[in-house]
Parts: sequence; C-alpha cells; structure tokens
Amino acid sequence: MRGEMEELIRTNDIVLISYLEHRLREAGIEPLVLDTHMSLVEGSLGVLPRRIMVTGDDLDAARLILDDIKDR
Repeated sequence: MRGEMEELIRTNDIVLISYLEHRLREAGIEPLVLDTHMSLVEGSLGVLPRRIMVTGDDLDAARLILDDIKDR
C-alpha cells in the first residue's frame, strides 16, 4: 500500500492547478484535487481554495515540481 494522501498545495488559482496536475501526471504522480465542487456552495465566486493531494511517497517529488513551477 502506498502512503496516505498529503496536501501539496491549497490555492484558488485554477491555471496553477491545471498546470500542476499536468506536470505531476507527466512525472507519474497521480494527484487528487479536492474541493472542486465547492463553487456550488460558495456561489461560483472562486474564493474557496482547492487542495491538491498526493501520496506521502510522492510528496517530495511533487514539491520539487511545485517549486519548479513557482520559480518560473
């Protein structure tokens, strides 16, 4: 069994979320995006952040990818 899910980032930047998901999958890391349907509760304002989760086993590699994205 792989490690438990851990939060990589919490953001409401949908462009970052989309690009990060792509980069993680490209590296063989399967992300889980939580809170995507909270817009129904909040009225589609986009103020509630979404969480990107990865397994604990993938967390270090995922952080490197996130750091690379932020450095650009």
